[in-house]
Amino acid sequence: MNRIIPLILAVALFMEHMDSTVISTALPAIAVDLGVSPITLKLALTSYMVSLAVFIPVSGWMADKFGAKNIFRLAIGVFVIGSILCAVSSSVLAFVLARFLQGMGGAMMTPIGRLVLLRTTQRKDLVSAMSLLTIPALVGPLTGPPIGGFITTYFSWHWIFLINVPIGLLGIWLSTLHLPELPPRGAPPLDVTGFFLTAIAASGIVFGLSVISLPALPSFVGIGATTLGFICGALYVVHARRHPNPILTLGLFRNTAFRASVSSGTLFRIATGAVPFLMPLMLQLSFGMTPFQSGLTTFAGAAGAMAVKFMAKRAFAAIGFRTALLSASVAGSAMTAINGFFTPTTPVLVITFFLFASGLARSLFFTGANALGYSEISDEEASQATSISSVMQQVSLALGVAFAALVLETSSFLSGTHLQLADFHMAFFIVSAISLCSLLPIIRLHPQTGAAVSGHRRFSKEAAEAPGE
Repeated sequence: MNRIIPLILAVALFMEHMDSTVISTALPAIAVDLGVSPITLKLALTSYMVSLAVFIPVSGWMADKFGAKNIFRLAIGVFVIGSILCAVSSSVLAFVLARFLQGMGGAMMTPIGRLVLLRTTQRKDLVSAMSLLTIPALVGPLTGPPIGGFITTYFSWHWIFLINVPIGLLGIWLSTLHLPELPPRGAPPLDVTGFFLTAIAASGIVFGLSVISLPALPSFVGIGATTLGFICGALYVVHARRHPNPILTLGLFRNTAFRASVSSGTLFRIATGAVPFLMPLMLQLSFGMTPFQSGLTTFAGAAGAMAVKFMAKRAFAAIGFRTALLSASVAGSAMTAINGFFTPTTPVLVITFFLFASGLARSLFFTGANALGYSEISDEEASQATSISSVMQQVSLALGVAFAALVLETSSFLSGTHLQLADFHMAFFIVSAISLCSLLPIIRLHPQTGAAVSGHRRFSKEAAEAPGE
């Protein structure tokens, strides 16, 4: 396998995933400079997620129309320009708009990065390639808060965005040198109606859930936006059945492997979105840690995620996608529930160990789920598959944060006090139960599903034919 391609894509995706969370710890400092409250500035976080939700559906069409390599380099360029504008912003409006521009670049980088990988990697090497590409999605959100806290504390918040400039330029240069040319594929005319329906549906759900969980606006705004999003989603389902070339081909869900990958990944990703939100808050509010200390503690999860790339291919070859994903789902859900037993007297090493194990289980699950989803997808369907998967990922991550915040607020309201440690424990237990439901789509799969990608059948045959010792 040519490792330079997934590594180039992984670096770009790491930049995007880290930047989506890196400003969390810097919000108070940015708010002071811009003369607004931190609550108001959380709209910058929301605008980024909304931009992702709007432009991800059209990314696959753009890749087919203008070439995946060209659009990938353009996406990095847009992201870098947005980063520069964030650093020089002098008002909250300018900052929010700059974050929206950043989101446009990020919306194209993630799905098109996967698309490039699918079109340049043989199916037998897909697990190894996906293990490299999965790491940024798990490491970025965990490394973002400590990096953001360190830069803001010892330098200036502006550098959070300016460091993207050399990284982005390097990514464009390496992409030009090493990514193969992927010519346009003669995309049909853009489904304009479908684009607007999916844009309103995805952005309405993401924006609504974000506002509910981070109440910078009245709650009825979030509820209304979420309702509008679901209505437009239902309208799009009707539209897609009638349109000859819809922007998102829902017929892909007839594929058993793809359907199981997306549905189980959505349920499991709720915990992935909730834990980076819950854990730093619990460590700071209930354990008395500083933002930098809590960031260093949660980084153990990133280490676990990185460790998986050394074992993922062998694990899937040995036991197959179905067994490995079921095991990772149970282990990941259990690790999330264990967070609900931590107290201020729990040794940091114990917390670190379980966070490491949690990162390992989640990375194994997502590496397998992503590879499984594309195991039976043709090259002609790849752009559609990456767009659908990316949209569902953004919605499920937003749902994870929103649901965790709702549990905290409800538990605190019922107890009649400010946030207590018990409220965090309750949130971890409920989120864990939801992520465990990811078992249901996987358990119905045949044990040999995706064997051409996992190598499970080949591995079993070789083991059976090996001479006894």
